[in-house]
Amino acid sequence: MKKYYLLNLFLLFSFALHAQSDEPPVKSIQAHRIQTTDIILDGRVDEPFWENIEGSGGFLMQEPVEGGTPTERTVIKIAYDENNLYIGAIFYDSDPDGIKSFQKRRDASLSTDDRFMWILDTYLDGRNAYFFEINPGGLLGDGVLTVGQGTSFNKDWDGIWRPWTHIGTFGWSAEIRIPFRTLNFDPTSSTWGINFQRTIRRKNEELLWTGHKRNQGLFRPQNAGRLTGLNEVSQGLGLEVVPYGKVEQARVQRSDGEGYSNATNFDGGFDVNYNLTSNLKASVTINTDFAETEVDARQVNLTRFPLFFPERRDFFLEGANIYQFAPRSGVTPYFSRRIGLGRGNPIPISYGGRIFGRIGKLDLAAQQVRTRKQGALNAEDFSVLRLKRNIFKESSIGFVYTRRHTQEGEDLPEPLQDRHTYGADLALNTSTFMKNKNLQFQAFFVFHNSASPSDDTTSVWDRSSRGIRLNFPNRPWSGSLSYREFGIGFDPAVGFNRRNSFRRVEPRISYSPLIEKSDVIRELSWEISFEHLMSLEWEKLTQNIRVTPIGIRFESGDEISYQIIRNFEQLVREFNILGDGSIVLPLGGYTNWTHNIELETANFRRLVYQLDFSTGGFWSGTRTTYENQLTVRPIPGINLSGVYVHTRVRLAEGDFNTNLVRFVGNFDLTPFVSFSANIQYDDLSKRLGMNNRFRYTITPGSDIFLVYNHNWVDVLERLQTTSNVAIMKVTYTHRF
Repeated sequence: MKKYYLLNLFLLFSFALHAQSDEPPVKSIQAHRIQTTDIILDGRVDEPFWENIEGSGGFLMQEPVEGGTPTERTVIKIAYDENNLYIGAIFYDSDPDGIKSFQKRRDASLSTDDRFMWILDTYLDGRNAYFFEINPGGLLGDGVLTVGQGTSFNKDWDGIWRPWTHIGTFGWSAEIRIPFRTLNFDPTSSTWGINFQRTIRRKNEELLWTGHKRNQGLFRPQNAGRLTGLNEVSQGLGLEVVPYGKVEQARVQRSDGEGYSNATNFDGGFDVNYNLTSNLKASVTINTDFAETEVDARQVNLTRFPLFFPERRDFFLEGANIYQFAPRSGVTPYFSRRIGLGRGNPIPISYGGRIFGRIGKLDLAAQQVRTRKQGALNAEDFSVLRLKRNIFKESSIGFVYTRRHTQEGEDLPEPLQDRHTYGADLALNTSTFMKNKNLQFQAFFVFHNSASPSDDTTSVWDRSSRGIRLNFPNRPWSGSLSYREFGIGFDPAVGFNRRNSFRRVEPRISYSPLIEKSDVIRELSWEISFEHLMSLEWEKLTQNIRVTPIGIRFESGDEISYQIIRNFEQLVREFNILGDGSIVLPLGGYTNWTHNIELETANFRRLVYQLDFSTGGFWSGTRTTYENQLTVRPIPGINLSGVYVHTRVRLAEGDFNTNLVRFVGNFDLTPFVSFSANIQYDDLSKRLGMNNRFRYTITPGSDIFLVYNHNWVDVLERLQTTSNVAIMKVTYTHRF
């Protein structure tokens, strides 16, 4: 039966991949070459060369009325010279005083503001694209997106480009300069994919240049239009040198708790990036440093499994979209935070090298990194290779390999051998199923060797994971069905794995219609999902039935939803829930019901409140959790946010409460001058941490950072300093 099922599935995709769409002709906009060198960019779109370019409009609503006529007009013009792409945009507005522009920090969320977003699919393959966005205040945000099982969006990529904006009685306008050297592209092609989206925030109106349907949109490059006329453009020599210098003053409590050690450190290093071709970039980093990286948001973990924290370090973020493996399938054979971090603490990186980009239809990413010995942790080498080959129109097949080699490791039993991980993933995607619907199929297999050649207790099958996923991501109907297995010994050495030794099946279906004739409600949503997780012997371990009876998104932008969850957990070993042995849950099965309410007021207001309230059964007793977040925006550039999470647990084995407090203050004078303060405390670890960061961007790519971190621990209701570190770091980017 399984063979017939798979055969029918592939026959379905064979038909879907070759189906024809009845979509209208692809929209296009021409880039006009300009010769003038006397360009004054101030956001006004009034230079003589703009007057000779016919603008493109024709935007349509995605919301509130799919395909509706916008209430305000938008005009886009595009020009270029040998080195730069220029975009001129005019956003007419009948109520200029109603324009929203709170944010100034680079890459800040613009769910608060009027905004203009666009993508550049420089390979015209409908799979990957550069993302850019601005607001009326000149904020710049960017990232890289990849489509597959959903959309992967890496907003931590920072390109070197610049917008200028202007607000007037007509509305607002923008002039944007993007150097070609900040992009990878096919120099033999004069046509790219391109799309634009405008948000009129006070009306919650979303306007698309093309791909306005709700199952399309800006984040689907296959629905983009065409940018034509690009000829004889240059990336320069393609060489980029980024040196840094750092001075650090640290005061750290000694391991015996008696006194402090003080140290002053002067350090430096550099990165060198070189475009081997216009599609392929090579980089070398020496004495890599991440002192300016923002701290992780603290969490209280009351589960049996480790928490996932996203990567924040620039060196590992560029090209991260290529490394993604079988997204949405819950398997991570390569997790960059395994390199240069141990239990959240930095491990010095001596050097690293990487290559990423494209060769024909092959996406390639490879890196080699060496970490230094630190304390009981010995030096290690990390190697990663990711290949992804485009097949058909929207599909791909890929391979990943990682290697971790420890030099005379003290934390691993002898004899040691290199730890290798291998994986393959297949993605079959189409956006023309049933003429204009999205349908996606995914399959993966990952395995690794044993850490020691003397270990004969597990087989390759035990040290592997595998799975398939069928996805129907459309609106108003969407759904998915997935199945995966993780072997009892599956633990990739350079990967992340929350849980192993299980089989899991999960169907999900949701319905989210727009209520176009209502003046109060924008969208309603209903969803049901069923997660059934079994042991490898087919015994039930975890079962979750999640039902969302109602979710409402109002015309005002406010949202509220209610969810019911029925959970079953089978404990096969005792669970030390607080980690200190004070409360230990015994073996057995636990069935509980939980109710969850989420409320969020519209982000464009000066005062925004979010509430996540859940209550119900928890193991042998009950748990009630309140997560409150209040954000205040008194003036543009200042965002103050406080979070308080309180959890009250009452169990047959004992009672306890946990509290987590976090304050984040962002003070942004301009998009190039910013200060942030992050203060966090939880009474489970009894640790208080403060991170302060000042950033001055001299020019895009060249920055001065001032960082001060201070950490305390609560000892007998008194805060005792464990460390404080002050850092000044200067980076400079020079392009040839």
